[in-house]
Amino acid sequence: MMPQTTPTPVQQATIDELRIRCPRCAGGLEATGDTAPAFHCIECHFPLVHRDGIWHALPVERATYYSRFIRDYETIRAAEGRGSRDSSYYLDLPVVARSDNNAGQWKIRARTYKFLKRHVLPYIGTGSEGGARVLDIAAGNGWLSYRLAQMGMRPVAVDLLANDMDGLGAANHYDAHLRRPFLRVRAESNRLPFCDAQFEAAIFNASFHYAESYEKTLREALRCLKVGGTLIIADSPWYSCEESGKRMLSERRSYFFSRFGTFSDSIRSQEFLTDDRLDQLADTFGLRWERHTPFYGLRWSLRPFVAKLKHQREPSTFRIYIAKKQT
Repeated sequence: MMPQTTPTPVQQATIDELRIRCPRCAGGLEATGDTAPAFHCIECHFPLVHRDGIWHALPVERATYYSRFIRDYETIRAAEGRGSRDSSYYLDLPVVARSDNNAGQWKIRARTYKFLKRHVLPYIGTGSEGGARVLDIAAGNGWLSYRLAQMGMRPVAVDLLANDMDGLGAANHYDAHLRRPFLRVRAESNRLPFCDAQFEAAIFNASFHYAESYEKTLREALRCLKVGGTLIIADSPWYSCEESGKRMLSERRSYFFSRFGTFSDSIRSQEFLTDDRLDQLADTFGLRWERHTPFYGLRWSLRPFVAKLKHQREPSTFRIYIAKKQT
């Protein structure tokens, strides 16, 4: 009779001390043993590989699912003049020149960041050894992660895009200016490759409205947060009622088609917030929202009144929503 042996347990896979898991099946990962940094799932064999400074955690079937969205999004963003070949452009964000094609949007981002830096970020993960872990979801070119790293935090930038103009590849511009480059992970917000309860904060910076399901996206972010961790939703368009948001979507689809030849609707993103939507999320997850409205300038403040006088659709409003994970 052969003696029984106890299987050797698989050591928990980590990247920069973060415990990771398979984004496809949530199974355990183990190192491949190759010279290049990589892991594979012990259940479904998904390969998590590191390439060009980015950890690639988007399964091929999900990449296929998002392919048209990514193609349309990158085409539109390029036509809008996003990104630069000049490192100084990225290092200065969220401040841009007045001549920038998107100066108006960056003005909003800059004032939101100023509010967060002054009133919110200093109180995240105080006392955390090595700096607070912050999950920057749909991080784009990583400018916010760069700013967080400058503050002594340990951000992880997550996005679907990996290009070097408007996606995670652009974060290469920051590496030489940081003591330790921040992690960049190509993944979708509903299937993050991190084990539970490891982050002091999760931030959706001008990105939450891209979610196909607010409930699924929020559940995944909360899963990754520690109890007492901070959830931040900033710069997603808000309307007082669903009808205003739907009218905005109709106008935007027509505009995109006339200018870019696509409706840009291959992914049914939620696109906007209302108080009813936020209240439903609060009830579902036991959250209590703090609502903040930074001052974005007199002209911006007057937009609703001007629209009403001209009998136009209600314009969007940007706010900051903050909540703590309770359990």
